[in-house]
This record gives sequence, structure tokens and C-alpha cells, in this order.
Amino acid sequence: MASSPLIMRLVSASVAVSNRASGIIRDIMKSGNLGIVEKGKNDLQTEADRSAQRCIVASLHKRFPEVAIFGEEALDPSEKIPAEFLEHESDEYVLKQECPEYLRNVADEDVVIWVDPLDGTAEFTQGFLDHVTVLIGIAVKGNAVAGVINQPWYNYQNPDKPLGRTIWGVMGLGGFGFLREVPPKDKLIVTTSRSHSNMLVTETVHSLNPNEVVRVGGTGHKVLLLIEGKVHAYVFASKGCKKWDTCAPEAVLHAVGGCLTDLHGIKMNYAKDVQRQNTGGMLATLMNEEDHRGIVAKIPELAKDAMEQSSPAPELDFMGAKFGQNPQRGSNSEEKSNIPIGSNKVPSEEKKQAVDQSAVSPTPSTDSQGTTSSKSSQLSDSVQKETCTTKL
Repeated sequence: MASSPLIMRLVSASVAVSNRASGIIRDIMKSGNLGIVEKGKNDLQTEADRSAQRCIVASLHKRFPEVAIFGEEALDPSEKIPAEFLEHESDEYVLKQECPEYLRNVADEDVVIWVDPLDGTAEFTQGFLDHVTVLIGIAVKGNAVAGVINQPWYNYQNPDKPLGRTIWGVMGLGGFGFLREVPPKDKLIVTTSRSHSNMLVTETVHSLNPNEVVRVGGTGHKVLLLIEGKVHAYVFASKGCKKWDTCAPEAVLHAVGGCLTDLHGIKMNYAKDVQRQNTGGMLATLMNEEDHRGIVAKIPELAKDAMEQSSPAPELDFMGAKFGQNPQRGSNSEEKSNIPIGSNKVPSEEKKQAVDQSAVSPTPSTDSQGTTSSKSSQLSDSVQKETCTTKL
């Protein structure tokens, strides 16, 4: 394993430890002792959040002591970690993949790992288990380049199938562990937050004139809906998401040819010295850069004015794996839809694209949203009277 490039060793270790963390989360749910505490308004923490973070951070730090790691939960760094929380193994399937050229000589000091140990905490406490994910994002010089999204309860309503799955991706290599399908024809389906909404969030979504709005929990879960073709866009006009919410989903989305930016169309910066909050809001699509920016242009100026512009990450030489593109696997530019946002029509596509299936049983984190824009009071109340289709 030591001969593999650092990035592939990090991804391999992250896949393995995400599976262990998911097992810990399931065990705590089964015990019934969730240990819920309130960190703030609409911001819960459970024993599953705490234990999963101890597992992930301690395991990765032990193996990569020079790499910066940031987790969502504020825990005592001197706390003794149970031996059963430590994951020493790596995922061999990941190590068999070829590392993209631009990532082969990355140094420890160039890397930051962002961990959301349990994304979708509110949904976890309410029993919406398929919304829950474990997120481990890997950034190089501020750019999200690799990520793991572990879904502990995938297939939990189907006892005849394996429980849980792990999706992972590396920009320039591709995405693994899921089946990619094209979105429904002749529709525009948008997903947004289930538990952290307000008038600004709602009216921004409806400005795109969607046929259907899917309100679910967890940033990771919503990006999974996107990459699996169940929705066309993920829109969130709030300053509430944090870097640990978006790093892994952004990396996986980029790995299969999609885009994740703030509402101004600016990529997030994941360097270790950046502010944790994503104050520019969020827009994610499985589109090329040009089509993604077409949606950015449809976002109301009122929503953009309420959000700050993100400080972009410095450009990396991606050797052709540029923003919104994937030169190897997980993306086919001929299969992308130029969706006419606002027209309620989507070009017809017939194909299904199967993305490489990981040998590991596949599964992401919580929208830590919360800050409400003071400008939202200027919006009309007409949106509140509309009925959105909701999937739980």
C-alpha cells in the first residue's frame, strides 16, 4: 500500500473507515440510546455523531498524522478512543485503480480532510434512515478532489438485499458504487432541504419553475439523488451548510462530470484556513460548466444579494479533468442534457449509464443549515401557498 500515491491511500482508508463508522451508527440506533443534545437552533448532535467522528478522525490521524483533518463535532482531543473504533484496513479495490496524473505527487501538507460523521442528524432522530450518510471529503490545495459518501441504511426496507453502500469518487478517475441513470424526461425536478427551509430557500427553488420539488435531509443524500438521476438540480439559498457538508459530495459530483458551486457560480475553497460556513449558498447539478452557469443565471438577484460570494480555491492543473468535466470515467458529454430551466421541459434521453461498481458495499451527512437571510422578509408570500411534491 505504501507504494500507492497518497490520494489513493487516503481514499482507500476512508472507504474502509466509513464502513466501520456506519456500523457504529447502526448499533447506536439499535440500542435506542441516541444521546441527543442541541448545539443550536435546529442543530442536533447524537451519540452516533460523536462516536462516528471519533472512529473516523482517530483512524485517519493514526495513519496519516501529517494531514489536516476537520470534523463537524467539537470533541475532546484527549479523549481515549475505544480500540474497536479504530480501522486499520484499507479497501483493496480502491488501491487497484490508477491515480490521475495530476494527483500522483500530492504532499501531506497540500491535503485537508473534511468529515461529517453523520449527515442528516435531524432525519436520523426522526427515523428517516435513508437520508443519513457519512461524509469524508479530501481537498488538495483547497480543491475538493476525492470523496466518500457512505449510506448506512441503504436497502433497509428490503431485507433480502445487503444493508448499506459506499459511493466514492476521484476527480479525473470517476465515481464508483452506484448506478447512474438519466433524469426523468420532460420534467424539471429540484431537491432542497427538508428541515432547514425558509421563504428565501423556497422562492429561490420556485424561481426555476420546477415540476416537482423533493425535500429531503442531508447534503450527501441530495447529491446522491442527483448523481443517480432522480433530480436535475439541488438548490439551497442559505448560509447554513459547512465545508464538511459539501466537500465529499462536491468531489463525487465532480468525479462524474457535475458541478457544485455557490449561488454566484463560484467553487468552494476547502483550504484549512478558510471559514467553515458556506456563506454563498449552494447549487449542484449533473451538468457541464456551461449548462450549470445557465442555472446560476436563473437564480434571483435577491437570493444572490442575500448570499456572500465565496472565496474561490486556487486553480489546480487537472490535466484535462477540469471543473464540470471528467475525462476518464463517470461522465459522457454526449449524454448531458441542456435543461432549459424555467421552461419545464427536458430534452429526451434514452440511455442509462452504469458507473463502475465498487466491490465494497456502498453509503453521506447533515445540511448544517441555520442562518436565515435578513432579506427573506422582502419576498412575496405566494410561494408559501404552493404545494410541493415531497419524498421522504
